[in-house]
Amino acid sequence: MAEIVYPPVIGALRTMFRVLDMRIDIVGAEHVPTTGGAVLVSNHISYLDFIFAGLAARPSGRLVRFMAKKEVFDNKISGPLMRGMHHIPVDRAEGAGAYVAALRALKAGEVVGVFAEATISRSFTIKEIKNGAVRMAAATNSPMIPVALWGTQRLWTKGRKRAIAQRHIPITIMVGEPMHPKRGEDMEAHTVELRRRMSEMVDKAQRGYAEIPEGVWWQPAHLGGSAPTPEEAEALDAAEREAREAKRD
Repeated sequence: MAEIVYPPVIGALRTMFRVLDMRIDIVGAEHVPTTGGAVLVSNHISYLDFIFAGLAARPSGRLVRFMAKKEVFDNKISGPLMRGMHHIPVDRAEGAGAYVAALRALKAGEVVGVFAEATISRSFTIKEIKNGAVRMAAATNSPMIPVALWGTQRLWTKGRKRAIAQRHIPITIMVGEPMHPKRGEDMEAHTVELRRRMSEMVDKAQRGYAEIPEGVWWQPAHLGGSAPTPEEAEALDAAEREAREAKRD
């Protein structure tokens, strides 16, 4: 497919990273195949995660087609960019269409990006994850590659103001070894294993981060930060869902 939009966007972002002296550390990028379909599964802690998860595939010369909620495509500014980069819109009321589009992309040899937690984790730990990524990988015989991001939450996350102009922020992008789920295997067992690996990778990224101050909002509670615990985060998410449903009614 024609790539008119994606390369200039990447170029602009790389310029921004240099201007902000963003300290981006990519580990394990060799796990992303240089050809063929692959499912890239990342944790989700920031509204900017698709940018940094996509960087995991750049050393292999790949462009990632992310699955993102339809509302992003409806926006007057982000919509044309998302469509121009051939990302995949997800209508939560009709998810089957996005699933079929993702399968089609994988069969065509594309790398498809998935945030299996579906929403941003306020606790900065791995939430319960969906099995869609596992099913897509199995259905297309594609490798499934876990990715852990850390530091992106400091730029823009749920419940916090945007701070994307900060300088010298360390960003960790950790790419894990591929998993190879097959048709007929236990998809839930693979999903549990995927979550285990992602949790292990995120914890490693957190503990090896360049800055580990205690009490800061962007640090998880179990490492001495003031972020909500997973239980508190779930309560906040539930309240947000209720408010959204009440507004819709």
